[in-house]
Amino acid sequence: MPIRKLKSAIKAAPAPLRVEALCARFEHRKAKIGVIGLGYVGLPLACAICAAGFEAVGFDIDLSKIQKLKKGQSYIGNIHNDKVSSYVKGGKLHPTSDFRKLSEVDAVLLCVPTPLNRNREPDMTYIVKTAESVAKYLKRGQLVVLESTTYPGTTRDLVRPILEEATGLKSGVDFFLAFSPEREDPGNAKFHTAIIPKVVGGDGEDALKLARTMYDQFLVKTVAVSSAAAAEAVKLTENIFRSVNIALVNELKVIYDAMGIDIWEVIEAAKTKPFGYMPFYPGPGLGGHCIPIDPFYLTWKAREYGIATRFIELAGEINVSMPRFVVERLAQELDQRFATPLNGAKILLIGMAYKKNVADIRESPAFAIMELLKARKAYVTYHDPYVNIIPPTREHAAFTGIASQPLNAKTLHAQDAVIIVTDHDKIDYDMIASHAKLVVDTRNALAGARQRGNIVKA
Repeated sequence: MPIRKLKSAIKAAPAPLRVEALCARFEHRKAKIGVIGLGYVGLPLACAICAAGFEAVGFDIDLSKIQKLKKGQSYIGNIHNDKVSSYVKGGKLHPTSDFRKLSEVDAVLLCVPTPLNRNREPDMTYIVKTAESVAKYLKRGQLVVLESTTYPGTTRDLVRPILEEATGLKSGVDFFLAFSPEREDPGNAKFHTAIIPKVVGGDGEDALKLARTMYDQFLVKTVAVSSAAAAEAVKLTENIFRSVNIALVNELKVIYDAMGIDIWEVIEAAKTKPFGYMPFYPGPGLGGHCIPIDPFYLTWKAREYGIATRFIELAGEINVSMPRFVVERLAQELDQRFATPLNGAKILLIGMAYKKNVADIRESPAFAIMELLKARKAYVTYHDPYVNIIPPTREHAAFTGIASQPLNAKTLHAQDAVIIVTDHDKIDYDMIASHAKLVVDTRNALAGARQRGNIVKA
């Protein structure tokens, strides 16, 4: 079919011809693809789309992001300014907050947050509001793909009814709906969006075909599953796997610590076994948007079926308890070494980000540690080369605007103790070991430093 006739075919033809026409637009790189939510998932995805020769329309309600992108500026560490600038200036990337432009795209990819509420239950507000916005401008022949991590059934039972009831259009006939979970790992230079296989599940065979055809144009590989619900379950399974295994080594850390055994030494030796073992590492608690949150989406949904997710919930309890373990260990060491209480002690946290070499503070255990220390009347500051000032957050509004302190001998001498929360590569660990009175190392960051009696692992 000639390219010039594809758009009119999509609008006017019955479903089979709409599918054929849209597939052809994807294969010829003539489709325009919308991405809603330009955060750690959406912006790399939009860049991958542009890199493959498509036009991408990036939507976000955060006007500061839109303004930066229009100036060719990136706000995500592994997306460089020159890449954004080239796509914007070349007419490939169109950042906007005007959702009316949804009517201009052939496919809409939803990459919005799925947090938990105060009761640790799924907060579907972003998905619902975004689906309602899409419904206002949904047109026949469009493909809609949800990428936000969520519980099985969300695409079918929540998104589809919103789109159908608001428009009178029917999924699988007038428009096409699918789910494809994001697999981003911020700060991981080894894996980027375009080379990570993409799991895809559709609301019907036509939706699956369209989604696979689209993603195959700008991602290395698609992996089809039987339904959107199965694809939603894949994402939860991946992150629950990590949550459970991290909880295991965190529990082993507590046990071995009481026995005087170094968990890090044990893991390094255990991972020399070439089969039957995969190393996971302990820490001060879980962070990021996925692992601390996603398991609770499944536990919440499982209750609808009368099923108790005891294993998953126990893992969550262990991981959530780690900040308290760190603070209690700090209090113990201060008391035994210096007869110093936490009340009034000066504590410097190294790292506010949830993982090394990124500025991402979502669900960072540093916040929980800071809250626990402040509750015990300690004076808490932090140093993080990636987080100059703590931005506004819904969960930790009281810490907004606190600035990173310089890391030097003077700063270290002024502290009663230092806690290494995040093991950024840019940190001078030898200086910390040399000048801090007490260092509580939660990441084994000082393994390569000259060992002194002031270093404690926790």
